[in-house]
Amino acid sequence: MTRFITKQKHTKHVIPGNPIFVGNQKEENTRIRLIGYDTNTIVEVELQTVSELSGYLNKYEKIWINIDGLHDVKLLGEVGKLFTIHTLVLEDIANTGQRPKVDIGEDYIFTSIKMMFLDEKIHRLEAEQISMYLTKNILITFQEKQGDIFEPIRERLRNKKGRVRNYNITYLKYCLLDLIVDNYNFLMETFGEKVEDLEDKILLEPNKDILAEINKNKIELNYFRKAIRPAREAISNFKDFKTDLISKKEQPFFNDLQDLIQRSYDLVENYKNMLSEQLTVYSTNVNNRLNDIMKILTIFSVIFIPITFVAGIYGTNFEYIPELKYRYGYFTMLGVILLIVLTMLGYFKHKKWF
Repeated sequence: MTRFITKQKHTKHVIPGNPIFVGNQKEENTRIRLIGYDTNTIVEVELQTVSELSGYLNKYEKIWINIDGLHDVKLLGEVGKLFTIHTLVLEDIANTGQRPKVDIGEDYIFTSIKMMFLDEKIHRLEAEQISMYLTKNILITFQEKQGDIFEPIRERLRNKKGRVRNYNITYLKYCLLDLIVDNYNFLMETFGEKVEDLEDKILLEPNKDILAEINKNKIELNYFRKAIRPAREAISNFKDFKTDLISKKEQPFFNDLQDLIQRSYDLVENYKNMLSEQLTVYSTNVNNRLNDIMKILTIFSVIFIPITFVAGIYGTNFEYIPELKYRYGYFTMLGVILLIVLTMLGYFKHKKWF
């Protein structure tokens, strides 16, 4: 299963505006949850059908609807019909390979972004698409699977912590995006610790396991960068577009969100450079070790050349070699060989060749 590219073969020759689920189904059933709240009251229910939503729409000042599971295109169509969501927006929601984006219309703000998390079983990063459709007093969020990533926000709503109950529904959307971006920073800090720990290992024990770890980190970082780079571009649109759905009181929060995701992006770039440098250092260390080995082998080869020459002379089969019948000729030859070796080793050391 590829992580970097979501195959779009199911959308080939399909008329634009017809939602088709693209991706891997991560839930067997779709779940609909609703939280209606204002400053003083809150209700939290789980619904079975889209039609049940109609009974809650005019009862509460602010409504948050969360839908888990994107494979049920029929259900998405019913949601789109109830809330007058454009079919092109529904198409983006159903496509889990959708590039992070922000689309601001006259009466809505649509946001698609990737929620990153670490799969502990296989020790690698995975992404989940989160889509948010905001109108005047309703926020609809779409997730690929059930999870508790937004549970801290629900707890703040239940317990009246922070500003979320007092501000309008746009602030709730900011809180959800802030949680996603904070998770980017947390993952990058965790990832960064692994990258920095590699530096000492590279200098002390540059082996194939270290090389494999560097390459694995590069793959994970590229996967992270694939999600965060367009997300940074998308969130910057909150600053450029003018809409009545974001008040002057809330605009500073979205500006701060841009600063947070810029920090995450800077960390990605920094660690990308660090990994490239680590790969260079690893290659340099391996080459240096290879050069040291070649140096030793060369020294031994050079030493054995004159030894072989001397031994070759006295190993010939001529009868009238001058020293052949000399009583101490063998020991003299060994002495000459030893003298040659010591002289060459002294010369090499003097030249600091080893």
